Amino acid sequence: MAGPLKRVLMRSATSAMRHAKAPDWHYGPGFDARKAAVQHEQLTAMVAASGAEIEWLTDADDGLADSVFTHDPSLVADQGAIILSMGKALRRAEPGLHEAAYISMGVPILGRIEAPGQVEGGDCVWVDKTTLAVGRGVRTNQAGIQQLSDLLSPKGISVLGFDLPLWQGEEACLHLMSVISPLADDLALVHAPLLPAAFYQMLRARGIGLVEGDADEFMASNGLSLNVLPTAPRQVIAVAGFPRTAAAMRAAGCTVSTFEADALCIACEGGPTCLTRPVLRQ
Repeated sequence: MAGPLKRVLMRSATSAMRHAKAPDWHYGPGFDARKAAVQHEQLTAMVAASGAEIEWLTDADDGLADSVFTHDPSLVADQGAIILSMGKALRRAEPGLHEAAYISMGVPILGRIEAPGQVEGGDCVWVDKTTLAVGRGVRTNQAGIQQLSDLLSPKGISVLGFDLPLWQGEEACLHLMSVISPLADDLALVHAPLLPAAFYQMLRARGIGLVEGDADEFMASNGLSLNVLPTAPRQVIAVAGFPRTAAAMRAAGCTVSTFEADALCIACEGGPTCLTRPVLRQ
């Protein structure tokens, strides 16, 4: 999940969020659609500058504000894409956008998660090429994890489910990737107090180094200080305003670039990882 990013699926905040009303989408008072669009353009420029090819979802005026967070409706393995099933009712139409995009891009569709199964991409962490960790919580259920395992186990991939805490409730949503961000194959940024214990033990047993993000910044940002996007090993894009977490990553040998994202990420509870669906890493 931290290899050089070559191809990534994104959606313009200008089209996705143009009519969004904060109460409908559980966005905070800092949400401003025009400002969010400008901040998204800054992120887009940074992703493009890394050398990644950006594939764009539809610009249709469809009112799907959360579709700007392209990480969640699909998952990509070496063999192709899996179309997921969203736990948030307002996002149920988004997987169809991803399926259409993959068909257009020539990416094989390995399968689909069907109701009553639910899996969101934010709950999926590739520990290595043959091990996928999946958080079981308010957005991903056991039925979805089982379907994911049924699709991937024939490819030699083990799918391991880990229980997540409720933390701040169903509306706020804690994904597995809310508490871990890979920085390299052998390094990850974490908020250890909310990591599933068995998952933590597995990471340590596999020799994966853990960088502790600043706990106060994690709480102040509702976890967004931890949501960083690797464009290559130890090269990450992060939300501005969390200097102690950035310093911890730099002390571990990472290069950290930041962008202002109060109206886009902080207000809407989704960081640079959430805003990207990597399709190809080298």
